[in-house]
Amino acid sequence: MTGSGEHVGRARERLTALLVEASTGALGAAGAHVAGVYLRSGTPGLLRLATLVGLPGPLFRPWWRLHVDRPFPVADAYRLGTRVVLPNATEMVRRYPQFAAGLPFQFGSVYTPVPGAEPSFGVLTVLLPGTADTVDELPDLDRLCRLAERLGAGLRELVAEEGDAAVAWEGEPVCVRPPAPRPGPARVGRFTWDPATSAVHADDRLHVLLGRAPEDFPGTGAELAAAVTPDDADDVLTALHETAAGKPPDAPLRVRAADGAPLLLELWPPPGAAGPPLVSGIVVDPGPGPGPATAADGAADLLPDGVFCLDRSGVLRYVNPAAVGLAGRPRSELLGRSVWEAMPWLGGPQYDDHWRGALLARGPVHFQVRCEEVAEGECLALSLHPGPDLITCTVVPASRIDPAVQLPPTAEPGAAAAPGRPGGPGGPSMTPLYRPIALAIALTDAVTARQVSAVVMQELLPAFGGRRLAIYLLQDRHFYLAWETGFPPGFLAPFDGVGLDAHIPGVEALTTGRPLFFESMRRLADTYPGLALDADVGARAFLPLIASGRPVGTCILGFEAERGFSTEERTVLTALAGLIAHAMEKARRYDSEAALARGLQQALLPRRLSAHPQVETAGRYLPGTQGMDVGGDWYDVVGAGDGLALVIGDVQGHGVQAAATMGQLRSAVRAFALSDRPPDEVLSGTNRLLIDLDPGQFASCCYLRLDPATGRARIARAGHPPPLLRAPDGRTRVLEIPGGVVLGVDPRARYPVTELELAPDAILALYTDGLVERPGADIDDGIAALGAALSAAGAAPGRRGARTLTGVADRLTAMARHATDRPDDVALLLATRRPGPADRG
Repeated sequence: MTGSGEHVGRARERLTALLVEASTGALGAAGAHVAGVYLRSGTPGLLRLATLVGLPGPLFRPWWRLHVDRPFPVADAYRLGTRVVLPNATEMVRRYPQFAAGLPFQFGSVYTPVPGAEPSFGVLTVLLPGTADTVDELPDLDRLCRLAERLGAGLRELVAEEGDAAVAWEGEPVCVRPPAPRPGPARVGRFTWDPATSAVHADDRLHVLLGRAPEDFPGTGAELAAAVTPDDADDVLTALHETAAGKPPDAPLRVRAADGAPLLLELWPPPGAAGPPLVSGIVVDPGPGPGPATAADGAADLLPDGVFCLDRSGVLRYVNPAAVGLAGRPRSELLGRSVWEAMPWLGGPQYDDHWRGALLARGPVHFQVRCEEVAEGECLALSLHPGPDLITCTVVPASRIDPAVQLPPTAEPGAAAAPGRPGGPGGPSMTPLYRPIALAIALTDAVTARQVSAVVMQELLPAFGGRRLAIYLLQDRHFYLAWETGFPPGFLAPFDGVGLDAHIPGVEALTTGRPLFFESMRRLADTYPGLALDADVGARAFLPLIASGRPVGTCILGFEAERGFSTEERTVLTALAGLIAHAMEKARRYDSEAALARGLQQALLPRRLSAHPQVETAGRYLPGTQGMDVGGDWYDVVGAGDGLALVIGDVQGHGVQAAATMGQLRSAVRAFALSDRPPDEVLSGTNRLLIDLDPGQFASCCYLRLDPATGRARIARAGHPPPLLRAPDGRTRVLEIPGGVVLGVDPRARYPVTELELAPDAILALYTDGLVERPGADIDDGIAALGAALSAAGAAPGRRGARTLTGVADRLTAMARHATDRPDDVALLLATRRPGPADRG
């Protein structure tokens, strides 16, 4: 067991080393202050922050977990496999308003996917000072891409040796202090320690860093601690044992080597309950950095006002006597500790946004604090002045502040966070205002009941630290389960369909209009004797969903541990329940209207395609995922004389109007085809009809008249993407067919006709732009990719081992079918011709 655990621990060590190297390298590549890597986790659809360089990890706890389908830049970069660049806050608000609501500060960012898996391993992220939207001021994007590719190569090698689980990140991120400026790169040595046997495994770089030969390297934890720092060996050994118990230091340990050189020691705990009990660590020679008091520090010592400095990981580097007096602890106990541990009255959700602003933005930040123990009831005014490596802070009585300096209102006392953990140890607090704002913005994008429920799960549960969610909707005076997550399988089934007379908390919360909060499961059981419970320990909140005075349903939040609900939290939750209720009400109306719209579109699309003994056809239609899932794309196959007419078209826009116009055009084209008109006359007649209808829309179209016996075809197109033709040998080419303008614009438009031949077993592909167009990409690249997919689709139908034509159609639309964000609808029509007597002759 120990050998297996040591093996897994070494794989974890290699993974962490790769991530730290990429993150620290990205700092220099982008000229940034912050970098990190998000990796996929063992939970499908969930990314976790694995490493963070340049920011205090606990202060950014709300962003440790991200769902891949949320409208965040990290999720887009991962899901789409494309780099996302946000040079400034303006661009961030324009493209990602929900992300901007959570981090409303002036900074830029770059998100680069880490290649090597489908869709990718994760995302390399850097945050940097905001710039103008010019190429000259952006960071070295190519260098960031190379770093991501190098990281991807290392992760692929790790997967090949250890399996996919080796690069799935679970637990908290590894937070690393950025290397101090120095002529060369900082020296780093790595090790793992097994608390069960006290055995140490170290890499060669640690031997060099500590000046020890590999054969002389210490073999136990105590010997390791003495080798790293003889003077502080006991502290290091204590930190090792605490880390093994799941309580790593909140900040890197600053120690002195045997020769007096400063060293940094970073530790992180075992990977989880299922992992081996190994502690991993790195020893860093940080090079030149904040050291003993300088002349400037000595001058600050004489100031009557409090002055202290902290680095970008939140660790105190200098504290003058006045600030020492406010902290109430000796200077030796303050330096090297996080500011929130040394001065807990500066921590808590009411101050977190100010600290985040100082760490992410360039300008100074001013705010007030109140702490009875420190200032005897008087408000203190803090000013944070960020620099590249340090933040300098001043603290004075608020009564001495210049009135010209605008300070935010003083936060109420009593909400300080746990030492060293801004926001408290139980997870992020709900009190920052941006949480309700982020939920409100996310709900505006949700149009179906399932989308609303998913937003509540992804935004509300993490905000409160909840693990369970259930949403019941009221219909015909009965409750029906609309969404659940986290509850034991089948537990909620008996409550599905209960009436309004049931004596259960979810029903009574709605009928009385009052939310119900239970700090413990015992309290819930005492209030509702005989009620089936899903757990013995935890807390529950039952929120009535009421929109404009109308009952909609009930939202149930579940927590794993007992917890209280402050007055502020109850108020915020009640308000959020109103937002959820209005979103659900809107979603239910939308679902009804969308069902009608989908019925209309299904009636307009062909139920079956006209057949011919020598021609096989296959069509596919996929609605867009935005709006009502209806649009104006269509395809058809019509018997025309002794042949077939193939048509595909795309009406501009989405919704019922586009679908209605599509139905009219399809009928017109079908009528012209049945009369066996040539392709140019079909398009000209349809063009004039659309202009006469004057729907305020235009349409593209491609029309082909095929003779199945000979394979000769005549084709014309109106502003439509060019067809693709796959030869029997697998080579695929774009048919460069001259065309006219889109339908509905010019009554005098002409549509030239081109002749071509469809050889036996060749495949002709007609498609709409929704299949080949991607935001930010050239449509020609999309057409080329579709052509490559058609070439790789297998042998032509009818040959030995061939794919069916329907299988080819499914293959070509697979990526679009599984896309969570499909802004346009998609239509595809394939045709192939079997050999006939004319071909054999």
